[in-house]
Amino acid sequence: MKNEKIEQFKLSLKAAFPHTLPVLTGFLVLGMAYGVLMQTKGYSAIWAVLMSAIAFCGSMQFVAITLLTTAFDPFQAFFLSLMVNARHIFYGLAMLDKYKGLGKVRNFLIYTLCDETFSITSSVNPPENCDLKSFYFCISFLDYIYWIGGTLLGSILGTFIAFNTAGLDFALTALFVVLFIEQIRIKENRIAGCIGLGCTLLSLFLFGGNNLVIPAMGFILTLLLVRRKIICH
Repeated sequence: MKNEKIEQFKLSLKAAFPHTLPVLTGFLVLGMAYGVLMQTKGYSAIWAVLMSAIAFCGSMQFVAITLLTTAFDPFQAFFLSLMVNARHIFYGLAMLDKYKGLGKVRNFLIYTLCDETFSITSSVNPPENCDLKSFYFCISFLDYIYWIGGTLLGSILGTFIAFNTAGLDFALTALFVVLFIEQIRIKENRIAGCIGLGCTLLSLFLFGGNNLVIPAMGFILTLLLVRRKIICH
């Protein structure tokens, strides 16, 4: 029985790895950028790696660098975290069915769910010979390790090489753009993509660039729920 589980895990790992290759390249670059930025702010490799392993919220980690290097404001930290990570509400709703009935591993899948992992798991189905639980676990685990590994490499690199880091944090924004393009290339995702883009532009017009995130999320959630209700009926 034990050998059977090990073989099933190997099959799942082999099937999941090719789907995570784009994340591997992206996370190595982004993780290294984060590690270098942390190093330039006076935080050693151990703190950068712990931040990536425990927080594991790439975009908020970049924002947190500023919070860590300025006077601490609990309300500001909470509000920024809410704005930056509000999109996870959508991930949670979208993955309810896929992660249903997966047992204890479900907690790990929820903890490590990020933009890139969501992009893969929402659009890829495991091969027939793969266990569903192992396949999703391997995708989440690999992406998690990529991010931590990239952070470690960046932190080590930052101790030996000094260079201008201006604009380095834009790498994360660039990755989001790539993920969006990859998603709307799939015909079934184009309506949702247009809804997201339209609601964001509307929120930008109504509330301005500094306050658009939460209203945009609210608009998107409302329209997606309305759309789902119409489809179900």
